[in-house]
Amino acid sequence: MANRIVLNETSYHGAGAIKEIPGEVTRRALKKAFVCSDPDLVKFKVTDKVLDVLKGAGIPYELYSEIKPNPTIENVLTGVAAFKKSGADHLIAIGGGSSMDTAKAIGIIIANPEFEDVRSLEGTAPTKRPSVPIIAVPTTAGTAAEVTINYVITDVEKKRKFVCVDPHDIPVVAVIDPDMMSTMPKGLTAATGMDALTHAIEGYITKGAWELTDMFHLKAIEIISRSLRSAVKNEAEGRQGMALGQYVAGMGFSNVGLGIVHSMAHALGAVYDTPHGVANAILLPTVMRYNADATGDKYRDIAKAMGVAGTDKMSTEEARKAACDAVAQLSADVGIPKDLKGIVKEEDLDFLAQSAMDDACRPGNPKDPTKEDIIALYKSLL
Repeated sequence: MANRIVLNETSYHGAGAIKEIPGEVTRRALKKAFVCSDPDLVKFKVTDKVLDVLKGAGIPYELYSEIKPNPTIENVLTGVAAFKKSGADHLIAIGGGSSMDTAKAIGIIIANPEFEDVRSLEGTAPTKRPSVPIIAVPTTAGTAAEVTINYVITDVEKKRKFVCVDPHDIPVVAVIDPDMMSTMPKGLTAATGMDALTHAIEGYITKGAWELTDMFHLKAIEIISRSLRSAVKNEAEGRQGMALGQYVAGMGFSNVGLGIVHSMAHALGAVYDTPHGVANAILLPTVMRYNADATGDKYRDIAKAMGVAGTDKMSTEEARKAACDAVAQLSADVGIPKDLKGIVKEEDLDFLAQSAMDDACRPGNPKDPTKEDIIALYKSLL
């Protein structure tokens, strides 16, 4: 079986990278942008940084900001209708995963109207045409949605999130400008950063992992581990490191999948609207311990990438414990809660566990869990 790698056609990295957007628009003979960004980014004028670049270059645009965290089917449907009315021919997504996931769903449906119900996009939908061109500008250092072939939509009616995996949805251009991330508050920086670390670790131990993605994931773990504490302090070096580290993680996991940290986090987001990064960060150390005996010697590599000393002299069990402890310590250092108290209701455990079992990320987990295993993992954090 052949291993597949799908990446952006072009990506720009570094402070001031958003200035490259007009050149890409011109080179691609694009005319009018449909800008997807969430209301808070508009309110606090983060979106304006890109809009000012578009104005300066004389590029017309229409702004769509009816986007919420954990974007819903309704967000997508209203976005599709607004795109059709706008006369735009490309999308510019500015924000975290919510803005980019919404843009991906809109772009796919515009190009493939037979999927306009949105729900039929779940899993690996057989779309025939590439999305309307998307230029993605992340404002958080975590989701890596700008470089992935995945997006996640919330079905409010059914209280579940569904994952869509489609090579046709990847943005043609990614613009990773740490200046766009400088206004992230401490809590969001921590949560999205731990989301990025979860991507790197789950991508490294997933069943589909192979040498090329291992390279991406180990480097991402290294960069994130040395940068996140600094980024939370809003130091430029940390911000720059996280901007790169989360993108490198995305280069890997997008092509090999994730595991049950994400499955379980998706369920929490759908039922309680729990921020995705927070859910991942709380779950990660516990799920790592559960998965440890199915990961060979990979936790030694994770511990070493995280800067743990003496890993070469450790037994396999010691190295596994060291990796889990290092993750738990980083999470604590950046202020992530240690448990799910106050989030999860015990009467919801059966529904949460079934949602996690049905999630598209679950099959990639290195150990095949039962529903009872998932319930036990949730319970251990109550």
